[in-house]
Amino acid sequence: MFIIQTYPLAVLFCIITMICWGSWANTQKLAASSWRFELFYWDYVIGILLLSLVFAFTLGSTGESGRNFMEDLAQANTANIGSAIWGGVLFNAANILLVAAISIAGMSVAFPVGIGLALIIGVIVNYLDNPVGNPTYLLIGVGLVTLAILLNANAYRKLSNNRGIVSSKGLWLSVIAGLLMGFFYKYVANSMFPDFNHPISGKLSPYTAVVFFASGIFLSNIIFNTLLMRRPFVGTPLSYSDYFAGKFKTHLVGVLGGIIWCIGMSFSIIASEQAGPAISYGLGQGATVVAALWGIYIWKEFKNAPKGVNNLLKIMLLCYLFGLALLIIAR
Repeated sequence: MFIIQTYPLAVLFCIITMICWGSWANTQKLAASSWRFELFYWDYVIGILLLSLVFAFTLGSTGESGRNFMEDLAQANTANIGSAIWGGVLFNAANILLVAAISIAGMSVAFPVGIGLALIIGVIVNYLDNPVGNPTYLLIGVGLVTLAILLNANAYRKLSNNRGIVSSKGLWLSVIAGLLMGFFYKYVANSMFPDFNHPISGKLSPYTAVVFFASGIFLSNIIFNTLLMRRPFVGTPLSYSDYFAGKFKTHLVGVLGGIIWCIGMSFSIIASEQAGPAISYGLGQGATVVAALWGIYIWKEFKNAPKGVNNLLKIMLLCYLFGLALLIIAR
């Protein structure tokens, strides 16, 4: 299977993760004019599962290093399979709330608050579980990200007051999503053998772990999204007939969103051996900067904001960038 052998290459993979995780939500924005997010999310999940299988049978099944996918699948024990699947369930519970928050508050709010909070929790949880990296740099980096979240929440509050918006539902959904999302990565990382060049009996390769993780997302979505369709946060209830009535191109947009996200997840997991889980996850969650840039400058989510908000957003982005830089050099 394909394995990263150097830290600089691992950082490059994490940066690709950051771009993918910060950009996939554009597909939801593209579909939003004619397609509810609950319907979009079915295709998004299918895209994640499909790409996890493609990577497993290509990158995960070539080369002499590690253990190829089919061999790894045959020897995997139940506990590690369950850990990867549970990571998928946790992620899906968090992510479906994040997608709901995007549809209500926009990318430039949902990502900095939700994913920023997930970054803080994830870095701490993953570092305590596998202490790789300079704790001082990690702590300061996390502190800067925390400051960025507070600045973004303040900017959104001022925008809401200016527009006469009284609902804070989008902001609270982002917070709940972030609290849940900070824990999923640990379970996926724990299911794998730590040295990808030296497989351990019963443990999973990174490619096998992502397949079971994606399976957890897909299976849990049958429950989570069905409930959300019947009792949506905003709008009228939906049925499965609404989903099947969608145009082929509309479905493809959602599948593309899932593929983009899964490229990021796979690259993050592949990079975690050289970078360490805390740094790999934390740097990937720099997607907040990418998503905020999309939301602010492309989708104009803060258009006509009151005086001072633009300065808050600029300081927020700088805090994120400096925080991410510290996560990179923490190794």
